Amino acid sequence: MRVHKIASIPADGIGPEVISAGLEVLEALSRRIGGFRLEVEHFPWNSDYYLEHGHYIPPGGLERLKQFDAIFFGAVGSQKVPDDVSLWGLRLPIAQGFDQYANVRPARVLPGVKSPLHQGNAIDWIIVRENSEGEYAGNGGRVHRGLPTEVGTETAVFTRVGVERIHRFAFELARTRPRKRLTLVTKSNAQRFGMVLWDEIFFEVAKQFPDVQTDRELVDAVTTRMVLKPHTLDVIVGTNLHADILSDLAAALSGSLGIGPTANINPERNFPSMFEPIHGSAFDITGKGIANPIATFWTSAMMLEHLGEPEAARALMKAIEQVTVSGIHTPDLGGSATTTDVTRAVCERING
Repeated sequence: MRVHKIASIPADGIGPEVISAGLEVLEALSRRIGGFRLEVEHFPWNSDYYLEHGHYIPPGGLERLKQFDAIFFGAVGSQKVPDDVSLWGLRLPIAQGFDQYANVRPARVLPGVKSPLHQGNAIDWIIVRENSEGEYAGNGGRVHRGLPTEVGTETAVFTRVGVERIHRFAFELARTRPRKRLTLVTKSNAQRFGMVLWDEIFFEVAKQFPDVQTDRELVDAVTTRMVLKPHTLDVIVGTNLHADILSDLAAALSGSLGIGPTANINPERNFPSMFEPIHGSAFDITGKGIANPIATFWTSAMMLEHLGEPEAARALMKAIEQVTVSGIHTPDLGGSATTTDVTRAVCERING
């Protein structure tokens, strides 16, 4: 039997609720499909842990995580801790420390889910986000604090190695899609150094993928294209900041942030990859039992694919779609179901 070691980090907000639901579904899958099982270890790293211990990740924590096949992550962010402290204390040290440079976010309207777009059913995108540098490189600082002359700088860092590898990843992904189309998103008309480098390297790499159709769009223009001409997009590649924003828009256009999955991939598999739902901590619904677990289930399917369990991944996506088309929806999708209701329904479909 194949054994996959999973590090569970539910963290903050609705994270513990949806990760618990995800693990319940994964356990049902392993029993039903057979051939594999998950060994899960839970890590209590969250904002309460930070307030008690002075850190999110204890000394040696990343070394411990290296021993796992994948990381199952909930959400980080608390009203008790500044957002920059929590993000740089937990999620970014893992993503950057493990060189998870390919952030992959699929978006499509699931059966039974209503998009706010008239043409919403045309949405079938994958947004590839450079996940290790760019605008989130952490390069900058503040001087003359508290004085009228105070200055804050935030310098985006784009390296040829970082840009080339994310473009290559995006091209290889686009090649596996029926439409084989890749859209480059930058802002190279106004940002003439890093963004122009992005453009140049993209078209250098494109020469090695003649079977993939390409086009280029400015980040502001692509937002209107996502809304007005969703059928013209397939795979989108963008910088850390641009693709972060666009993927939230993509999830909303697909019906809800509550259904958007994410994979933070180290393609070379030198380190474990991390899988998390897109929605964040969602303080407004924490503890109410109405968080939508679909994003976590879809994320789980991506994790299963990465772990080499395609049959289980397909079975999970089938169960998800059977539940969404049945109308068992949480309030974010206009329904009245609870997290438990949706989880139970997905498990029932898995068990047949």
